[in-house]
Amino acid sequence: MVDPPNDPQGENGGFAVNILVLGIGNLLLQDEGAGVRAVEEFERNYEIPPGVELLDGGTSGIELLQYIQGKDYLILLDVVKSGNAPGTFVRLEGEKVPALFQKKISPHQLGVSDLLATAQLIDGMPRRVVLFGIEPKSIETGLGMSGEVGGAIGRLADMVALELTSLGLDVPPKSERHRDTER
Repeated sequence: MVDPPNDPQGENGGFAVNILVLGIGNLLLQDEGAGVRAVEEFERNYEIPPGVELLDGGTSGIELLQYIQGKDYLILLDVVKSGNAPGTFVRLEGEKVPALFQKKISPHQLGVSDLLATAQLIDGMPRRVVLFGIEPKSIETGLGMSGEVGGAIGRLADMVALELTSLGLDVPPKSERHRDTER
């Protein structure tokens, strides 16, 4: 994968920011919805820079192709079974991301695997792909998340903010008053 230009705000060469932050997961399977919850938390706590799009991908698969095509940078948020303690974070980049989804721990990840494979086949893969994952404790049926994962969603959202900041974007936290009016 090719790194995006060092000038994401277009000050030195006209590069326009074109980033998708995609949360995936099933909210009906406890911790499995962590990616979706992290996107919601990011939107609640941070100002979204111009050129950055947030998307709740839910359990969709190939239907997401239209959203990732043409993006320069894709940040995926999902649960990742890595064998670590519940709530442990994992960051993968490049070819390691599609390889992970080929392991399929849940039905939606089969769809994500197909999505990424199709994007590669039609030359529609973003130039850079990063996955922030969190180790689940339970993916049984239920609306509530485990304490380990639910308590780490804010840190997962913070990791997205740091990633965007590392690209030179300004990602200020929202004021407390602004957050309260959104709830």
